[in-house]
Amino acid sequence: MSRRTLIAGNWKMNTRADSAVALAREVAKAVGEEPAVDVALCPPAVYLSAVADAVAGTPVGVGAQNLYAAQDGAYTGEVNAAMLKDIGCHYVILGHSERRAILGETDAMISEKLQAALAGNLVPIVCVGETLEDREAGNTEKVVESQLRGSLAGLDEVRAAGIVIAYEPVWAIGTGKTASKEQAEEVHAFIRKLLGEMFTPEVADQIRIQYGGSVKPNNAKELLSQPNIDGALVGGASLKAEDFAGIIHPA
Repeated sequence: MSRRTLIAGNWKMNTRADSAVALAREVAKAVGEEPAVDVALCPPAVYLSAVADAVAGTPVGVGAQNLYAAQDGAYTGEVNAAMLKDIGCHYVILGHSERRAILGETDAMISEKLQAALAGNLVPIVCVGETLEDREAGNTEKVVESQLRGSLAGLDEVRAAGIVIAYEPVWAIGTGKTASKEQAEEVHAFIRKLLGEMFTPEVADQIRIQYGGSVKPNNAKELLSQPNIDGALVGGASLKAEDFAGIIHPA
């Protein structure tokens, strides 16, 4: 089946209020009124509302970089799915490698967040990916399978069809190194096969799998031309509207 490409920009802890709004407006202008792909911006949490306002009435969606699994309560500093939906979010990134490595997020935590996101009618973008040590040791598939099974634990077939997976090899994030189109496609194909085993081949065929890891205008076209790569989760290149547009348009 035909899966609609999703290009999402993960701004991480970059931009300030004025620059976030200006960047969002530039991206919306570059995207136009009827893009052939889905486009999302994921700014820092404090700017979500401003960015949502800036792209209101355009095809550009807004996503958060994280959420907390609880519905409400005494969780100082946290933000839940209902709050994100309230200010206009459509997507949420879960289990990014930086959160796994720096903040100690486990597959079990990500699974709880996934259930909360779905219950809150958000589209989760669930990140998986191996380190350089894992790849050099020949453990890429083992690591990705473990993360995928753990992060999607308890997910039923009906809801699985609506999630997004982002394969982000840790060794390619922010390093300037990019997996070759063959390397990326090999893992994407493995993920799709695994999803078929976890759910059904029909469900797996509906799930969008993005590639992330130093995606730039000069490599986007060849990466996105692969049969199992359904979009990109873009870091640094999403912080400049011209670069981000250079990834969106080939898609």
